[in-house]
Amino acid sequence: MCVADHQTAGRGRLGRIWEAPPGSALLCSVLLAPALPVDRFHLVTAAVALAGLGAVEALTSVRAFIKWPNDLLVEPGAKLAGVLAEAEVPSVVVGIGMNLTAAPEGAAMLGFGDRDAVLASLLDHLSPLVADWSTVPGLYRRACGTLGRVVRVELPDETFTGVAADVTDDGHLLVDVGMCLRTVAAADVVHLR
Repeated sequence: MCVADHQTAGRGRLGRIWEAPPGSALLCSVLLAPALPVDRFHLVTAAVALAGLGAVEALTSVRAFIKWPNDLLVEPGAKLAGVLAEAEVPSVVVGIGMNLTAAPEGAAMLGFGDRDAVLASLLDHLSPLVADWSTVPGLYRRACGTLGRVVRVELPDETFTGVAADVTDDGHLLVDVGMCLRTVAAADVVHLR
């Protein structure tokens, strides 16, 4: 595990920048060697998102949820944390950045400055998940606030709107577009309501 005090050149999905001033965020990466087939490595990202959510719920009164596929948000949709993984089989490095005492414009912060307590709680919540990967999909579905919402799915070659109906065991988002369910493996998803 690696923990940083600040971040000046962090990156998120699609090469987006994630910066955090000293002492303002939990910034950590965890190295895991999951006993999972490669096509199930998405469970590692889901487990860290669930562990981050568990830490938020255990330590604060903030009500957060997971936005598919890898963010923690608070209503009305402000980003509290992001989770990103990189794999080099058989290992996966999963990073999480959670705004504790400061946040970029439009984002949310936890308002809880004890980074060590948040990290300890996150690791406590992560431990049972990595011990039993079979629990992760169901827990993720229950915590995924994207489900049931009208969403706009932005793919490189098209954009469409529908209702987020489910997340498959493969981690794909199923979007009801009226005449069928569209399966989304990777995309930007915007909550419309």
